Amino acid sequence: METDDVSVREQLFHNRVRETIICVLLFTCLYMVCYLILTHFKKTADFVTDDIEDATVNKIVLWLCTFTLSVSVCAVLLLPISILSNEVLLTFPQNYYMQWLNGSLIHGLWNLVFLFSNLSLVFLMPFAYFFTESEGFAGSKKGVMARVYEAVVLLLLLALLVLGIVWVASALLHDNIARKSLYDLWEYYLPYLYSGISLFGVMLLLLCTPFGLSRMFSVTGSLLVKPRLLEDVEDTLSCTMFEEDSLSRKLSCGSSPCWAKLDREAMRKEYQTVQSKRVALEMRRKASPWQRNLGYPLAMLMLLALTVICVLMVCFNVLELLLDETAMPRGMEDPHLGMASFSMFGSLGAAVQVVLILYLMVSSVVGFYSSPLFCFLLPRAKDTNLTQIIANCVSLLILSSALPVFSRTLGITSFDLLGDFGRYNWLGNFYIVFLYNMLFAGLTSASLIKTVTWAVQRELIRAFGLHRLPITVSRSTVPFRLLLASGLSKIQ
Repeated sequence: METDDVSVREQLFHNRVRETIICVLLFTCLYMVCYLILTHFKKTADFVTDDIEDATVNKIVLWLCTFTLSVSVCAVLLLPISILSNEVLLTFPQNYYMQWLNGSLIHGLWNLVFLFSNLSLVFLMPFAYFFTESEGFAGSKKGVMARVYEAVVLLLLLALLVLGIVWVASALLHDNIARKSLYDLWEYYLPYLYSGISLFGVMLLLLCTPFGLSRMFSVTGSLLVKPRLLEDVEDTLSCTMFEEDSLSRKLSCGSSPCWAKLDREAMRKEYQTVQSKRVALEMRRKASPWQRNLGYPLAMLMLLALTVICVLMVCFNVLELLLDETAMPRGMEDPHLGMASFSMFGSLGAAVQVVLILYLMVSSVVGFYSSPLFCFLLPRAKDTNLTQIIANCVSLLILSSALPVFSRTLGITSFDLLGDFGRYNWLGNFYIVFLYNMLFAGLTSASLIKTVTWAVQRELIRAFGLHRLPITVSRSTVPFRLLLASGLSKIQ
């Protein structure tokens, strides 16, 4: 009996060590990738300075931002890893080399992401912002530690303020629970706070994702080579080269007193932008006919198919919500991996779910940075200050940590939420979930219809040269019959 107990304890110990090593390796890889991404966007002047104190503070803040961005990527990968792990265990149930992939590992990943998301959002990012803005208390000795003390004091004051606001909100909504749980900070108020933050993130995804789904067509179209019917590369390249030559001649007039230093800096940046545009156009001109005539239509059709599948799955989830109460999002303690597929279409359906989840995340990021409210946060290569980096990391963390709840609420996947992700108070409200699905389906359908119809007419207007007319060309001024007549005359 004692031998059996020892063997069980050894097995549990080895399992815990293995899971810890896997989590550390995964997070280390993501941390290195995120660090390379942030170093690509950070402003070099913030780190190359004569003030050693400022340089040290900036490096510490960059490490904290890298940690937060790594947690964001982990949150995005939670559902894809869980779904793919289940399918792998279904395909290879008795494989010895797949025994490390179990429910305990997946559950541990969910708990760690939830913990680090709270830590980054509530403590690390506010501390990073206060740390960059602090200079030390008046009369104290200057240095890094003085700035640390000031940032910690400001963070404590902010925590007390937020805790008071949460207590007042909970007292207004749940009077009895709030009074009984005044000292129950860890078990009630922090989950309540994160539930509100998650609700904000889910609502932000509701606004950004439909807009991003419509913007994906134009963003993808700008990265690919369009067919000659829809784009005249030679004409655009000639105009770009003429603009580049004009800027080059203005920059060469260095002796002229009319150009101030700031004007020359702005003109130099514009010249670099035009030069990069010219290089991109030359590469697009050298594209093969297959890439030109097949790549663009296939990419547009794939985006359209993914968007339509998302809308259809949400509509099907609405019907399930009306007919079956098990369609409501809920939490679970044991994922039971390797028992059954989370899609009625098997492994193919699970792969589609993973693609749709990642597609929705990319679309939400595109919609976030394309919206008028947040477009100023768009990072620029080698020209993004630390305050912008902090704001971007916080925004991405809010979006990514709400992605699992967002995907499960819309019915993109049937994988229930693990750990504390399923403890949100509003998840059990049928009216909130039902209205959320209806709003997403309506907004996405409206954005898709508007994008497709207007994009077709815009490309036809550009292809037939009507955009060069001295009048404002719109859908009301150029009917579809005029476009067809112009096209036929060009063909003849």
